[in-house]
Amino acid sequence: MSRFTLDQEIRLVQDELLLLGSLVEQAILNSVDALQRRDALAARKVYENDRKINGKHFAIENHILITFATQSPLAGDLRLLAAMLEVNTELERIGDYAKGIAKVAMRLAETEHPIPIREISTMADLATSMLHRALSAFVAGDITAAHSIPEEDSQVDELYETTYRKIVEGMIKNPETIDLANQVMWVIHNLERTADRVTNICERIVFIVSGELVEFDVSDEESLDGE
Repeated sequence: MSRFTLDQEIRLVQDELLLLGSLVEQAILNSVDALQRRDALAARKVYENDRKINGKHFAIENHILITFATQSPLAGDLRLLAAMLEVNTELERIGDYAKGIAKVAMRLAETEHPIPIREISTMADLATSMLHRALSAFVAGDITAAHSIPEEDSQVDELYETTYRKIVEGMIKNPETIDLANQVMWVIHNLERTADRVTNICERIVFIVSGELVEFDVSDEESLDGE
């Protein structure tokens, strides 16, 4: 197959990944908005739209595998296509986190259980901002952004710890609310994990551009030698 055809297929996959990224980004924001407004119908819509995300995920995976099989990619192309598979999986998992938040929003919609929505909304905004910029960096091959974006994960982690303690304090004061409080715990867990998935995407960018496998850790960034 021609170089032109392979480049065209790669661009098509990139476009589809950006579309999937937009879907999961909006799903996170919509699920948190439904939680804030205690809107069960809006939460149900996010929950059901996860099928669209899954369908897009499988279509992209199939496209990449067909490209592997039919386009005779060279070493750099193989690295890019392998990274695309990884990013596709990370996005699908973020979609699952949005679905999980929507599920909690449906459960809490008819309750008056206190929700630390300011912290949750800030976590969602930070995580989706990271995601949006990481995907732009992925398409552009921007290794500088790939190194800088994971540093923001510490802000999400700090909010998680602060909110976690607030929820636990509420449990101690009102043990009868433990079941509902655990639902809120799942929300902040899913948002914290969303930011972690973005960090994984940034690791893939570095791999594409440099061929180096890295594992980002704000306190101890470590290069992995083929592990």
